[in-house]
Amino acid sequence: MLTIGELASYAGVTVRAVRHYHAKGLLPEPERDHSGYRRYDAGAVVELIRIRTLAKAGVPLARVRELLLAGEEEFAAAVAEIDERLRAEIEERQRHREHIARLTAGDGLALPPEVVGFLDRLRALGVDERIVGVERDGWVPLAAHSPARVREWAVRKREQLDDPQLVDFYVTLGRALDRADDDPRLVELADKLAAYITRMADEQGADYVDDADIEPPLARLMDTLAFDTAPPARRLIELLKERGWAGWTKLERVEPVRSER
Repeated sequence: MLTIGELASYAGVTVRAVRHYHAKGLLPEPERDHSGYRRYDAGAVVELIRIRTLAKAGVPLARVRELLLAGEEEFAAAVAEIDERLRAEIEERQRHREHIARLTAGDGLALPPEVVGFLDRLRALGVDERIVGVERDGWVPLAAHSPARVREWAVRKREQLDDPQLVDFYVTLGRALDRADDDPRLVELADKLAAYITRMADEQGADYVDDADIEPPLARLMDTLAFDTAPPARRLIELLKERGWAGWTKLERVEPVRSER
């Protein structure tokens, strides 16, 4: 007959674990001897090792007793089910690890890698960090709204950065951030941007310029984020409207309309 300490030692667990299995009803508690101590036989060692093996394999304790009493086919089916659950949990944890790894880059908190790559490309081209911030803040709600398409849009935007005219727009806008609304560079910037957008629309089609399926409330939210970070953007869209393009987040071809300024 074995003491609880000896039982635990033979099975490779702690005394605390044995008591826990008793509390869970997995290992029957033996009668106490005349000295008040529990005494275990060899069968208890075998049972405890089986419990420990299942628990170590990831079987929930709530199901250990079920498996101990199951027949061969039932046991195999239950193990297969548990294995599938563990596989799904491992995949989910791996996704969590990948997400956490991206957080070290800052922009990766709420954005997919394609968008982060686009933002990094802007920085590498010397675009003002405030403009990069406008882009980032706009992509966050867009990524949440249209996760299935945001990667496609980001890849396209990064490809467009191969056009020196668009890069010049970003750089010039950054330089205009600290200027007043009547800064003549905004007019020059509007001319450049309108020319670029018109060329893209003529060559690639209107959908290439703006095919983001964004509801007006979300578009207004994204516009507000841009205007708060880069106030000249508000004046810029007025100038763009004079040149036949309305909107900021959502571009739309319109009849040129002169502002009251």
